[in-house]
Amino acid sequence: QVQLVESGGGLVQAGGSLRLSCEASGSIFSGPVMGWYRQAPGKQRELVATLTNRGGTDYADSAKGRFSISRTSTTNTYLQMNSLKPEDTAVYYCYAVIAGQGAYWGQGTQVTVSS
Repeated sequence: QVQLVESGGGLVQAGGSLRLSCEASGSIFSGPVMGWYRQAPGKQRELVATLTNRGGTDYADSAKGRFSISRTSTTNTYLQMNSLKPEDTAVYYCYAVIAGQGAYWGQGTQVTVSS
């Protein structure tokens, strides 16, 4: 079993910053692709940022230039979010795709940006 635990969400004013963290634990047999999705009320879940196990990154257009994804080990990922906007308000979910094992999700962390 693989578990993902997120932290770092909260309430911030527009223009502010937050840093989300995600730590994977359990039986992980190869370096996972990790990243973040978000889901706002009444909207579909959308991909925000991805970090491959070789360090490649990809961002949604809405996140480019403001968000940065990183990791310090093969089993964690961080999402630095700057210049936050009210439209960034959503539940943010960490995910991991592990070759030969499957895809896993965290429980989600709420990010609320006030105007």
